[in-house]
Amino acid sequence: MAILLPGGAGFIGSHTAVELLNKGREIVIIDNFSNSTPQALESIKKITGKDFKFYEMDYLDREKLEKVFKENDIEAVMNFAGYKAVGESVQKPIEYYQNNISGALVLLDTMRKYGCKKFIFSSSATVYGEPEKMPITEDTPTGGTTNPYGTTKLFIEQILKDVYKSDNTWDICILRYFNPVGAHESGLIGEEPKGIPNNLMPYVARVAAGTLKELSVFGNDYNTPDGTGVRDYIHVVDLAKGHIKALEKLEKEQEGLYIYNLGTGHGVSVLDMVKGFEKATGKEVPYKIAPRRPGDIATCYADPTKAKEELGWTAEKNIDDMCKDSWNYIEKSQNR
Repeated sequence: MAILLPGGAGFIGSHTAVELLNKGREIVIIDNFSNSTPQALESIKKITGKDFKFYEMDYLDREKLEKVFKENDIEAVMNFAGYKAVGESVQKPIEYYQNNISGALVLLDTMRKYGCKKFIFSSSATVYGEPEKMPITEDTPTGGTTNPYGTTKLFIEQILKDVYKSDNTWDICILRYFNPVGAHESGLIGEEPKGIPNNLMPYVARVAAGTLKELSVFGNDYNTPDGTGVRDYIHVVDLAKGHIKALEKLEKEQEGLYIYNLGTGHGVSVLDMVKGFEKATGKEVPYKIAPRRPGDIATCYADPTKAKEELGWTAEKNIDDMCKDSWNYIEKSQNR
């Protein structure tokens, strides 16, 4: 019995693959490398000393997806596939709706056909739109999303709720990520976006390494302590471990629909993150203030109590760990 990981060569998928293999689980990865590299797969094998099946394909390709289900005994799916940049989604809404929502539907339909009904979905704190109060609990109203990326996540959540309502033998866990950063402590896998990074940490790391000139801080006039956006940054390894806990929950309960916030519960501003990176690495990060980015909100951080109580999961790594591990990954990737 194997766990299928669409998008398993990507940032969060690759780290979750490592945790699953280290737990003795069998995995199958599918990926089209649209925002990842084949090197990640070799690194997963190197870190764990274990092999796994891989199919290079797009999860929208129903015929190829059926082949994966025919050739493997898939017991559960953790879906990491999908486009994921807030700003880009505002520029390319059609591509985001097509890839994220259509892909999820093809995946769910194929799962149903082959009798696989355990599904763990990579959702996002963006589904909460602009919440009226902090911290954000799972009961905070969703909707009012400020960008197409968040709207795709919201729509897929609704699809999953409707699927469960129509057939309660499904076993579904929706994980609402806050802001994943960091890298595996080995320095072999990390966030490796193609082109200029959309996310803060890989951009900061590349500025520190000298491959990018300076960081653009989008907006310093938000209603926050230093005027820059506040986010709940969570180490990707903590996030990956949250997926293991979610899988164990589904295996124990057998059927149900569960929703959890995966965050630290602490908000950190963009400038505080930059200072933290400089402190952890000893590298200077030049920055300039730029206009606000479309689709961004001022403040967003989690109340992770429910995940602690029901999954036995808490984030263990701090900002220092996140910065050091990101820098270690950049340094090692420059030497590869």
